[in-house]
Amino acid sequence: MIASAVASAAALVAFPAAAETLTLTGVMTGADHQTYREVPFRVPAGTTSVSVEFAYTGKDQKSVIDLGVRDPQRFRGWSGGNKAKFTITDTWATPSYLPGPLPAGEWKLILGVPNLRKDGRADYTARITQDRAAVFHGFADAPLKSGPGWYRGDLHMHTQHSDGSCASHTGKRIPCPLFRSLEAASARGLDFVAVTDHNTPAHFQDLAELQPYYDDLLLIPGREVTTFHGHANVFGVTAPLDFQLGGPRAPDLNRILDQVEAAKGVISLNHPGQPSGETCMGCGWTAKTDFARIPAIEAINGINSSGPLSGIPFWTQRLNDGFHVTAVGGSDNHDASLTGLRGVGAPTTVVHAENLSQDAILDGIRKGRVFIDTQGTKDRLLDVTVRAGGRSATMGETLAYGAAKTVEVEIHVVGAAGGDITVPSGAVDNLWPDRKPLAADETRTLSVDVTRAKWLRVEVRGPDGKLWLLGNPVYLRP
Repeated sequence: MIASAVASAAALVAFPAAAETLTLTGVMTGADHQTYREVPFRVPAGTTSVSVEFAYTGKDQKSVIDLGVRDPQRFRGWSGGNKAKFTITDTWATPSYLPGPLPAGEWKLILGVPNLRKDGRADYTARITQDRAAVFHGFADAPLKSGPGWYRGDLHMHTQHSDGSCASHTGKRIPCPLFRSLEAASARGLDFVAVTDHNTPAHFQDLAELQPYYDDLLLIPGREVTTFHGHANVFGVTAPLDFQLGGPRAPDLNRILDQVEAAKGVISLNHPGQPSGETCMGCGWTAKTDFARIPAIEAINGINSSGPLSGIPFWTQRLNDGFHVTAVGGSDNHDASLTGLRGVGAPTTVVHAENLSQDAILDGIRKGRVFIDTQGTKDRLLDVTVRAGGRSATMGETLAYGAAKTVEVEIHVVGAAGGDITVPSGAVDNLWPDRKPLAADETRTLSVDVTRAKWLRVEVRGPDGKLWLLGNPVYLRP
């Protein structure tokens, strides 16, 4: 006898606004031994992801129920007994399952019973969550590291899914497999990476498959939105995203920004100091932009921390214009076999986050408690606190200094022995009064006349004047 498949399929469980969870329950008995059952459920139009969590009883009696799924048009995958939960989206899916459009209509869980004793019984429950939102919280089920701290990462790299290349085993130049970039990041000691292939979501499937293996390296989905008027990285978004700026799909930048914001992603303008023209089509930033909607700018791209290709002057102008924009860096690596200052992780973007999860890292970037380590070291640290009138603010925050005439700037630097501090501000190149070399771990303080600054930030430079660490601003207002 085949037991009833659905006891509460119509009962919708309260869930966040754009999601619904339905629960399917049923019973398998000895009569179901070595048979298949297809259990129907409906997926509404506009669904962006389908997630299934499956459990059953009777395992102590060697009962086994295998799992798969069909949509109204095709077979979408089979994990048998190797997975108790899976997710399918338009751009990625849990291994064993196929990503792609999620057609509305009747889907079917496929339940196979390789073993169930004649007198046995197995009660099963399938919780199916159907989400209509474009928000994605990460490939990792939980933070890879708990607790607040400084987490180090690379926010810009390319693989075989766009124009990344490297040598094969026999030395041939080939499109470079994504795992090579992750191996390079792991060797560098990074905590997170964003893989940002041009305009495509194709690499998200690789990230979904590899995140469980790289359980000490957070994999953030990214895309370099490459337009004729500039390039920008988008972090944390797996939903489809328009990039054809100037065409009917994205007549202006606001259309793209609307999609990023709806998905709770972060956009960063890339290498804005580079030229635009035949040598690098659209590489510099020329798009008409509402900078109030731009949370981050790639101030340092690869080795370009100074000179005409640096993005620091472009970023600084936005600060002078009154915008609060976080400076980030990225290697823009196109060959994972490169090491040193041209390899993955140089520069390193260091983010103070509540934990090592996608949401926390992106939140840290938005908040601006971020510094850039141009040489991609494993241990350099820069932290800045500004105080006045009993109040304090760190990088990315605003200090309301009240009636105070001066503010105290406390600068903590680790791992930069022999370097020296500069403190740029809006109209002042350096508020720091001396060039005394730093010790290996040192805290210094400075008193600043607030009439001279609407913001200030800290740099650490080596004895040769080259930039080692670039800090984000503390903003000042009466």
